[in-house]
Amino acid sequence: MKVGILYHKNTVPQEAVRKIVQLLGSVPSACFCSEEEIEGIDRLIVLGGDGAMLRAARRASALDVPLVGVNYGTVGFLTEFERGEEEAAVRLVLDDGCALVRRVMLEAQVKGTSFYCLNEIAFMRRIAEDAEDGVVRIGVTVDGIQAGEFVADGLILCTPTGSTAYSLSAGGSILTPDCEGFLLTPVNAFSLRSRPIVCSDKSVFSFAFPEGTLAVHGDGKLLGEVHSGDVVTVKKSRRFATFLAKDRHDFFRRLTEKIN
Repeated sequence: MKVGILYHKNTVPQEAVRKIVQLLGSVPSACFCSEEEIEGIDRLIVLGGDGAMLRAARRASALDVPLVGVNYGTVGFLTEFERGEEEAAVRLVLDDGCALVRRVMLEAQVKGTSFYCLNEIAFMRRIAEDAEDGVVRIGVTVDGIQAGEFVADGLILCTPTGSTAYSLSAGGSILTPDCEGFLLTPVNAFSLRSRPIVCSDKSVFSFAFPEGTLAVHGDGKLLGEVHSGDVVTVKKSRRFATFLAKDRHDFFRRLTEKIN
């Protein structure tokens, strides 16, 4: 087994990285400062917050590498351990019998390019000096059936994992990780009829934009802009993000501790 250690050198003390390398002992390890560098490892320890976990999950899912996080950020909803628990994280990584939790991801086709997201795809009204100050219209099709037009500041399509992130802040419901569904959540909807909608994760979603320009974000990262006439297609990805877990059934404990 070869273990990777991913960290941001401006936010994570070198002492923490050295400690993990020492704890791994004779187990081969490799240190990375960017998720794009990850290659040739069997398991990955991520030192950082939820943003670091999301970036790492996108890359690790392409390589089918399980990961576990030690929280060096703020909330750390996706991390299994808190700072100072590096020894416990190493024990888990070296445990061949530990629980593995697979989380579904989204695959979005934006202007011919595929993007993979663990939390959400969000279409947002542009905030700029030259942008029109008004809501946007987003037409939604689910499995080829018109599902209506959302008039709002934006629209989020999230996974169960992402239901505790941006969607929750916008008024969306929380989905437990075992739910086989995605959640459509409008942001500041103009109409009270526009409410969050749960759809099957087997559905294929198409988003059209009758007018204006919208920014497309994936897991908080700007993916580009879409304009009138563009269509974005989103579906369940064949990739999964795999997490090492102390207990695969601790979702409600984490929810109670992290969200208050």
